[in-house]
Amino acid sequence: MLKVLNLKEDFVSTDQALAMVEIEIEKCAFDGCVAIKVLHGYGSHGKGGKILIALRQKLRQWKRNGFIKNYFAGDKWDVFDKDAWEILQADKSISGDEDLGRANPGITIIAIK
Repeated sequence: MLKVLNLKEDFVSTDQALAMVEIEIEKCAFDGCVAIKVLHGYGSHGKGGKILIALRQKLRQWKRNGFIKNYFAGDKWDVFDKDAWEILQADKSISGDEDLGRANPGITIIAIK
């Protein structure tokens, strides 16, 4: 299953957003989810919003620490990307995701351990 976490809709602070993502990762690991799609937007000037930047920094740390399996930007969320393909093979129902193949920089995909 692909869990969707919409941070854009809730207008949360950066700290709140990171806490929400951490909680969802823990819940998804417990529930057997394969991945989380985080909708965070890209920022109003095309340089990346605060949440995007903070999230990617935190995800690097979590990957190094073994808290998550992997993560990647939405522009790699495509059937031709090896990391995306691994998620899609783990759960074939995810292949119908509306953002798959759209090169959306406003999302991040997190692969759950």
